[in-house]
Amino acid sequence: MSEKDTVEKVKDRQGMLAKIQNVFGMGYATREDLRELDRKLRDLYYADFKSLRHKWEEIYLAALNAGKATDDFKKVIQVMDRVAEKVNRADYGYAGLMDRKGSIRERELARVFDYDKTLSAEIDAIINAVNDLYVDSQAENWTEAAAKARNIKSLILGFESKWDEREKKFRPLEV
Repeated sequence: MSEKDTVEKVKDRQGMLAKIQNVFGMGYATREDLRELDRKLRDLYYADFKSLRHKWEEIYLAALNAGKATDDFKKVIQVMDRVAEKVNRADYGYAGLMDRKGSIRERELARVFDYDKTLSAEIDAIINAVNDLYVDSQAENWTEAAAKARNIKSLILGFESKWDEREKKFRPLEV
């Protein structure tokens, strides 16, 4: 979905007061609605990472007890915590009145929201990989555990690199 479609979808769902705010506030209500939608999506992602961390702690403890824990098991926890906090504290599209970088308009906010939505597939892949290793740990099947832990770490690092690209969606390098 293009950012124009996203903006129009948000505008269609607004009430009369929001439409009046848009007229007098130069699109203020639409920007606020887009920020709120993106915040809710980021909150869902953050909750996913927190629940994954709890599951990973169980996997890590089981691996320690079985003597199968590698450095990657510990590193997954560290990377997961770092990425979860990046998601939780991500920039959400406010610009001050005298911001030198310029104001953030509906299109940029819609672009970021659409970008954040595309990252759900990345999180689903991480969830599936952790669940797969969790099932193996419950069955005490440690034959592929080290490789799966490395894969999970690389999936999270891949998500992190895509997440770091997010600010470019707010402020593209255009002249």
